[in-house]
Amino acid sequence: MVPGPRSGLSVALRWGLFAILGVFALIYLFPLFVMVVTSLKTLDEVRAGNLLSLPREPTIAPWVSAWSTTCVGLTCEGLKGYFLNSILMTVPAVAISAVLGALNGYVLTKWRFKGDGIVFALILFGCFIPFQIVLLPMARTLGLLGLASSTPGLIFVHVVYGLCFTTLFFRNYYAAFPNDLVKSAMIDGAGFFRIFWRILLPNSIPIIVVTVIWQFTNIWNDFLFGVSFAGGGGAMPVTVALNNIVNSSTGVKEYNVHMAAAIIAALPTLVVYVLAGRYFVRGLMAGAVKG
Repeated sequence: MVPGPRSGLSVALRWGLFAILGVFALIYLFPLFVMVVTSLKTLDEVRAGNLLSLPREPTIAPWVSAWSTTCVGLTCEGLKGYFLNSILMTVPAVAISAVLGALNGYVLTKWRFKGDGIVFALILFGCFIPFQIVLLPMARTLGLLGLASSTPGLIFVHVVYGLCFTTLFFRNYYAAFPNDLVKSAMIDGAGFFRIFWRILLPNSIPIIVVTVIWQFTNIWNDFLFGVSFAGGGGAMPVTVALNNIVNSSTGVKEYNVHMAAAIIAALPTLVVYVLAGRYFVRGLMAGAVKG
């Protein structure tokens, strides 16, 4: 069968679309290319110019320096310690906020109560509160709780601030979940937590992935809360340490080390998106049916 003009036009449009997307992809990946190439060059080669050129003598010394001998202020320490701080802060904060958000969404959709609409409106309002507004109240709260300048304090901050978003995600997702299934479980004698753990949560994988990606990215990349509540350095996350690297008072701008440190700091979020990114839009659409 000879293809008609319409099919030929569709093929041309498809290839044209691929070409445009390819150009945008190259533009988007260009900064990453510059960072990787610069991180593999010696400092002398970086200072010689040729930003886009490949390294003549590739070296991983900048990566080793960024990981183990990073200068923070007047002292030099390893970035790996701050990297560990971010892991100890992010993983519990993501898990706690996701579980609490799931419980809130479950209550607001399947265990309706008087005034639940007002409660949800207040939670929704919390999504629009800027970071800067909560700094002073949160600092006062952490001081009263004895959590100032500590990793548990940062976990508490991120759980409280992220709870509005996680509640919104799960509430919209559970609004589309069949009420008859929940009522049948109630008739069979299942209680509040049994229904949640045995029925709703196992069917919430798409929105759990969305929540984990959203929270992990926001918490890992956060700088304002980290620099405000981490104190002198014991609980300092990797983003704050990265800022101190670039603004080191030693007077030497080691651009290759800076680029290596930036890539190291961004690797966890990149890994999360590579492994679970394809489920992100699917989970959002699953929760957009009704709500």
